[in-house]
Amino acid sequence: MANLSHPSEFVLLGFSSFGELQVLLYGPFLMLYVLAFMGNIIIIGLVIADAHLWTPMYFFLGNFSLLEILVTTTSVPRMLSDLLAPHKVISFRSCLVQFYFYFSLGSTSFLILSDMALDRFVAICHPLRYGVLMRWAVCVRLAGAAWAAPFLAMVPTVLSRAHLNYCHGNVINHFFCDNAPLLQLSCSDTSLLEFWDFLLALAFVLSSFLVTLISYGYIVSTVLRIPSASGRQKAFSTCGSHLTLVFIGYSSTIFLYVRPGKAHAVDVNKTIALVTSVLTPFLNPFILTLRNETFKAVLRGQTQRLKGLHKALH
Repeated sequence: MANLSHPSEFVLLGFSSFGELQVLLYGPFLMLYVLAFMGNIIIIGLVIADAHLWTPMYFFLGNFSLLEILVTTTSVPRMLSDLLAPHKVISFRSCLVQFYFYFSLGSTSFLILSDMALDRFVAICHPLRYGVLMRWAVCVRLAGAAWAAPFLAMVPTVLSRAHLNYCHGNVINHFFCDNAPLLQLSCSDTSLLEFWDFLLALAFVLSSFLVTLISYGYIVSTVLRIPSASGRQKAFSTCGSHLTLVFIGYSSTIFLYVRPGKAHAVDVNKTIALVTSVLTPFLNPFILTLRNETFKAVLRGQTQRLKGLHKALH
């Protein structure tokens, strides 16, 4: 490397500590990635194809499933190829592109989760006004803002990384271009950048978490006042899957990124990032659909329809 202050490429250590055994990780990780991809594709396809799911709740769910696919695609295929590659090299530009899309899409997914919480809040706490408050124009604006804001906010963030001096080598102890490992390679003063990162985390992660928390506080108090046990159970069942997603997503992300400073335990961060990149997207389609009676009914209906078409063709 002729000039490590502006490296032309980075070396991603990934799981090099496993030595030759890292090849054994390829099969399980590939299976989880493919199943997660297919599960979320099925959700998106059903939301588009079936009129029973043309509601704000499933509109936001479709957005979330699309984000799950896109977020995992920014890091997991690269990780899988590196498990088999002797030289795990990524160009400087590709690293910054991966950084930009990973954090932009990840931030968008949390804003969409808060949109889903708002939708459930209005549906349960203000059912008579639901059609007015959550009309399609409002839903599209909420989703549009959730997509646009992080992508705009991340532009100065990624440009700042492009102008840092990387004089502490070019080896990233991670399987993708994560924030903390990048900053650890820099010998520039990154205190202002770290503060900016912390503000973004507050804006996109903690603020959406607060919206979700307040929404569900009102939902729980409203549901507990429903006189019938069956009514309470139905209301809680529609929110249970969303609450599970909220717990898994926010707990790991707050631990990873809502902390000022760059001196984080990289190996711990790598393990948690692996869970959120591979395992969580695999589980989410099951979490979203197993307790959702409407979705299961639509899935059964579409399956029967496909079987009927298959028989008619043969």
